[in-house]
Amino acid sequence: MKDQAKIIAALLVGAAAGAALGLLLAPEKGGELRDDIADYINDLVDTAKNKAQTTASDLKEYGSSAIDKAKARFNGTVSDLYDRGDEAIDTAKSKAKDVADRAKDLGEDAVHDAKSKVKGTANDWNNSIQSA
Repeated sequence: MKDQAKIIAALLVGAAAGAALGLLLAPEKGGELRDDIADYINDLVDTAKNKAQTTASDLKEYGSSAIDKAKARFNGTVSDLYDRGDEAIDTAKSKAKDVADRAKDLGEDAVHDAKSKVKGTANDWNNSIQSA
């Protein structure tokens, strides 16, 4: 972008110099020549201002576009992180529930086995006492 602006500026300066020389060498009176040079230079200044405003506008638009793209990418990344966090939490909850269910089942089995052994031992003792 800077190279393009330099080229345009060089072209404008060259055109102005060429026009000034052409006007200076033209067979006109001094007052008319000065007026023509002033008009031409004013036209060049206006053209340069318009080009500068257009370039500034283009740069502003490019900057806004770049910022919008960065915001969109950042928002997308944050959204992805939230989604991954939610997935991790759901996975952890599911695994914790599975472990808790398994522990509950193992505990219930152990209690059932213990009750059976106590009942069996009580029956053995009861039978021993009654036989004696």
